[in-house]
Amino acid sequence: MDLKNGHGNGRARAPRRIVLLGATGSVGRSTVDLLERDPEGFSVTAVVGGRDAKALAEIARRTKAEFAAIRDESVYPELKEALAGTNTQVAAGREAIIEAAVREADLVVSAIVGAAGVEPTHAALSLGRDIALANKECLVCAGAPFMRMAQKMRAMLLPVDSEHNAIFQALGGEDPSRIERMIVTASGGPFRTWSKERIADATVEEALNHPNWAMGPKITVDSAGMMNKGLELIEAHHLFGVPAEKLEVVVHPQSIVHGLVAFSDGSVTAGMAPPDMRVPIAHCLAYPERLTTPAPRLDFAKLATLTFEAPDFDRFPALRLALDALAQGGGLTTVLNAANEIAVEAFLDRRIPFSGIVRHVAEACETALREGYAQEPESVAEALAVDHIVRERSRAVLAADAPSGMLTLQ
Repeated sequence: MDLKNGHGNGRARAPRRIVLLGATGSVGRSTVDLLERDPEGFSVTAVVGGRDAKALAEIARRTKAEFAAIRDESVYPELKEALAGTNTQVAAGREAIIEAAVREADLVVSAIVGAAGVEPTHAALSLGRDIALANKECLVCAGAPFMRMAQKMRAMLLPVDSEHNAIFQALGGEDPSRIERMIVTASGGPFRTWSKERIADATVEEALNHPNWAMGPKITVDSAGMMNKGLELIEAHHLFGVPAEKLEVVVHPQSIVHGLVAFSDGSVTAGMAPPDMRVPIAHCLAYPERLTTPAPRLDFAKLATLTFEAPDFDRFPALRLALDALAQGGGLTTVLNAANEIAVEAFLDRRIPFSGIVRHVAEACETALREGYAQEPESVAEALAVDHIVRERSRAVLAADAPSGMLTLQ
């Protein structure tokens, strides 16, 4: 498909209607960049933001969105004023986010960070909307209910994460039973060569200094501790129906190979692309066609060397913690995700050290198992109820002056 004329394979098509959840974040902005390059090929039904009214209004104007919703009701007047004189309807609050999510669309881009994206994404999925999924938490928090709903509604969950998108393309429609291993790559983040002691004392600025990717703060901190790779393996388990024992992580500092699939005949296919989120986003926006993007092209002669190494579970215990939660099953991944979000928030607020993130998540998982609320959620509502419990308890623990009850990992 040519971005300039909105044609695929020489055939004209009606504009594809897009709902963009999380428009002001890094994935949202990359999506807007692609949509603006093909104004005849796409129309924007709704855009959603969290609290940045100015940024959301700018995106709504640029995309000529029919509807703009912001979660923070206190900034509604600012959003309304900024969009005065346009044809964009404006609303605020939780119900407004849901209203945006369920508007008529051919594709809903789910890019709200964290568990806040679960409810609106599920609302859209429940109506049979195809989802371009950039929100890991939908599947980490409520994977089984999400996949059941997608199957029931015959809706597609198209993976936006570069790793899952690479695997999706590398699979090529192969029989999942022929898969021996599914491998997600990790850049290693800013602490790849650091000692365990130095990582434990890392500052906020150091954790946010990712060598390859420009992402939001929460995802960047997850990447620094490799929790994000654990979350991605949980997501891959649900997306592709692959058991935990067949899922692996390999560290690949160049971020060129994003995912690999090893088959029973000994062959391996790899999904490769430059470290530019517009590549997987474009794949989802136009699927099953292809967009032409402005992303840089790979020059293999100049790449020279691609290296791979095993992850170090001692220096990055969050990865082992996530893998253990997946292996144990039930609702432990829901607990892991909620506790991690609150702990990362506390680290970014400089209330706990970097090492405190994984310590707190481990303690939260231990508590959930001990007190019996880590069962597999039967519905998204049940998953969100557990999520709420864990968040409230996490906030209480982390607000305490001396959180001595936290588990210390050896």
